[in-house]
Amino acid sequence: MRVQHDITDQIVQGCLMGRARVLTRVLTGIYDEALRPFGIKASQLNLLAVVAMMAPIRRTDIGRLIHLDPSTLTRNLHVMLSNGWIEEVMDNEDGRGLPLQATEKGCGLLDQLGPAWKGAQRKALKLLGEDGAALLLHLSGGLMGNFG
Repeated sequence: MRVQHDITDQIVQGCLMGRARVLTRVLTGIYDEALRPFGIKASQLNLLAVVAMMAPIRRTDIGRLIHLDPSTLTRNLHVMLSNGWIEEVMDNEDGRGLPLQATEKGCGLLDQLGPAWKGAQRKALKLLGEDGAALLLHLSGGLMGNFG
């Protein structure tokens, strides 16, 4: 049954969340294709880069910085730990939720895939255009935590 409602038209044609999700899927596909030869997904690469840049960093802090729900974060970190790209490090706390850091293998992976990531970045920039890319960085920059 086809529904003809004003709200249906508004959702299909103008829902910001729906449009953002389409954009996310298309961009993720570009990066996943470029990263496939390295055995890492775009979502894992983003986490690896955050861990490498912010180490040592706790899981909860990663989730807060990049607005990632705990189950997705746990699932991706498990893959990364299993592949030896990141590791837990001891601290002077109680031992629960140990901080993470990139391993030598993880840092090497970042170096190896750099050219492929740059190629994906160029494709994404071509898709979005200069203005679209600048707007995306501006809008998301205000939502992300301080990396620095």
